[in-house]
This record gives sequence, structure tokens and C-alpha cells, in this order.
Amino acid sequence: MSYRNCAVLALALAFVVPAFAAELTPVGTWTTIDDSTGKPKSIVQITDDGGKLQGKVLEVLQSDDGPHPLCKNCTGERKDQPVEGMTILWDVTRDGASWSGGRILDPKTGKIYKVILTPADDGNKLDVRGYIGFSLLGRTQTWERKSP
Repeated sequence: MSYRNCAVLALALAFVVPAFAAELTPVGTWTTIDDSTGKPKSIVQITDDGGKLQGKVLEVLQSDDGPHPLCKNCTGERKDQPVEGMTILWDVTRDGASWSGGRILDPKTGKIYKVILTPADDGNKLDVRGYIGFSLLGRTQTWERKSP
């Protein structure tokens, strides 16, 4: 391969690799999938706030409490507040190929868990693992990307 061909390849990779890496971020809009029914449950938007990710419920698609459920089992400022518009994911930072260190709220139970976010399927899916104590003791949902 000639020097010119190598330079062209390097230049092409300089544009392709960052674009591919950008797809592997949790930032974007996601359809959450209920891990027991396999059905879409809500739409969550994850944003980056100075290197820390946070996630907000944009819409509840399925709830045992009907449309526009309240966080009845939550405590503190979230108690009896609408789930739509609620921040349920916060203080998550990059940790290699995953994001961790933050917390996630289960609005159904009102419980807060540690969380690990791991992009999958070329960034089209997000494995969301909530746990207490050790990450082996928890559960994982797979969310589907709605939009970047």
C-alpha cells in the first residue's frame, strides 16, 4: 500500500471511528422494555450534563395505574409526583465501555438502585442493570434506541 493510500485510509478512519464511537453512548431517547412482559413501557431521554448522564421519563406507555401514573411508592420530593417528567437516572459517568457510578429509580416500587449502562447491538440497544451491593445481585432491562 502506498503512502498516499495509507494517508487516505487514515483520514477516512478519522471520520468513521468517532462517528461509530458516538453511536455507542447512552445519550439519546430510549424505549424502555418491561423485563417481565417484553412490552414497551416508557420513553426515557438520557442527556449528558457536564460528563454526568441523567435520564428523564418523557412518556409512560404502559402502567398498571393507567395513564399519567404518580410515583406513589417514592419517598421525599418524588412522593406522589407524576412519573412523566421525572428524573429517574442520575450521576452516571463513563467507565470504559460502560457507564456507572450513578443511580436509577424504579418508579413502580419507589426503590433506588446503583446502575450500569452498557450499549449493545452497535448502540441500538442499551443494557440497563440496576442492583444493590454487587452488580451480580440485580436485574437487567434492555432498552431500544428511539433516536440519538
